[in-house]
Amino acid sequence: MSQPTDSQIESAYRQCASLTRAASSNFYIAFLSLPKELRRAIYATYAFCRLCDDIVDEPETGRDPSIELDKVELSLSGPYLGEYATNPIFTALPHAIDQFDLDTKYFIDVIDGCRMDIGTDRYETFDDLRIYCRRVASAVGIICISIFGNRSPEAVRYADDLGIAFQLTNILRDIQEDYQNGRVYLPQQDLKRFGVSEAELAGETPSDSFREMMRFQLNRARRYYESGERVIPMATRGRQCLDLMCGFYSRILAKIEACDADVLSQRVNLSTSEKLSITAGVGWRWAIRSVIR
Repeated sequence: MSQPTDSQIESAYRQCASLTRAASSNFYIAFLSLPKELRRAIYATYAFCRLCDDIVDEPETGRDPSIELDKVELSLSGPYLGEYATNPIFTALPHAIDQFDLDTKYFIDVIDGCRMDIGTDRYETFDDLRIYCRRVASAVGIICISIFGNRSPEAVRYADDLGIAFQLTNILRDIQEDYQNGRVYLPQQDLKRFGVSEAELAGETPSDSFREMMRFQLNRARRYYESGERVIPMATRGRQCLDLMCGFYSRILAKIEACDADVLSQRVNLSTSEKLSITAGVGWRWAIRSVIR
């Protein structure tokens, strides 16, 4: 495949934006706060991650997810080559990688994290789970902070922690859905420690032991937020976007805390009014900061 034209690149970015809008209202709202060049690079990154997730979670009939991920990695290492060369993601993403000098190592980490979902459905310890979180979430955070203008070791460390915080929030929210799909991300060591059986994850009434275990998990996630949020002022651009993403995800964590960790009888989500409230609050906060400067 020959090098894409400018119009083909623009079209590919638009398709990545559409994919992002269809897949994630929370992230899409946050991304709207970015200037165009940053926003479209983030769209391409998100669309890439969505592709990898869908290959594993929604495999096409007759296609081996492991082989498909290999093809994605080939297209990543050799832009415009391989079976995915005609996918708009692999027109937009190489352009974003070149424009922002992104390290493809972190995109490969995402692929490797998705590979873990093929061969692993339980994690014995939190250290084991953290490897997964770093691949599927922290790697994305590090890509984002690179696009937002800071590659210092300190910024990378905080972006790593923020990615873990986001992924832990997803895990705590989606416990029952994941269990129904044959996966338990909660460390087995923690379930045993608090006397929670896997069978309880399929129920609708959380026990006292389950709530106690969840409070432990929520406190762990909160500590990662407290560390990870330090990356926001370190970005040279896109700070409002980071603030919004933290606002959305930390609110989900707060809602789980507010219902005393009952994620079995309900799925904790943000309402439209809550999203608007968070968006308005962050926007107002950044508007005041710009005036003060």
